[in-house]
Amino acid sequence: MKEGCLDFFRALADVTRQEILELLEENEHSVNEICSEFLDITQPTVSHHLQILKRCELVITRKQGKMVYYSINKKVLRNGFEEIIERFDLHIL
Repeated sequence: MKEGCLDFFRALADVTRQEILELLEENEHSVNEICSEFLDITQPTVSHHLQILKRCELVITRKQGKMVYYSINKKVLRNGFEEIIERFDLHIL
């Protein structure tokens, strides 16, 4: 399996990153906004998870002044799953 594909699924395997992606599904958020949703996670931890998601291109960033806003990259997410479906010749109804 390609390393990029492995990184993609490693990024998605973490529950915290899954929760961050769920939060970003509808709207973009800053790190501080994400932290306010997850009271038990520190800002450095959220930033760490976002960097992993960004490396895999699962999130897109937009800078406004000093603030960085994150949103989900649905195209990359869709392409990753389509690659697995094709690779293993899976037939989805």
